[in-house]
Amino acid sequence: MPILDSPDALKDLLGQEIAVTSWFNITQERIQQFADATLDHQWIHVDVDRARRESPFKAPIAHGFLTLSLLPHFMHEALEIRQGVRLGVNYGLNRLRFVSPVPAGSNIRARIVLQSLKDVPDGMEAVFNITVELEGAPKPCCVAEWVVRYYR
Repeated sequence: MPILDSPDALKDLLGQEIAVTSWFNITQERIQQFADATLDHQWIHVDVDRARRESPFKAPIAHGFLTLSLLPHFMHEALEIRQGVRLGVNYGLNRLRFVSPVPAGSNIRARIVLQSLKDVPDGMEAVFNITVELEGAPKPCCVAEWVVRYYR
């Protein structure tokens, strides 16, 4: 994990893959908790028996937004800026695709590339290309262009 002294040190990582995170297990319990928090109880996520019988995936799958919501977890594992950041905020997404399903019980990890940087008032804006991989799968499960602002 890169440990940076300041957000300005991000300039040295521009265009580079800064991290590949550890695998993270997506349990059915986590899927259920996400469904409860978001009120999205679609059967392909929470009805294990029906998903096994009727889903084209033959198992319950994680919500795409559950996968997306793990980006901050992956970023905390991938990068630390020791000082010079008063506040870091999720500024949004430029692009997002849920490429393939994440079955309950599977493992995912993130590959993070720093795509661009620009100065903003009182801070810096970073755009990260995030590819969330599904262990053993030929395609990623999620690709996102995530915009993060670091305020001094």
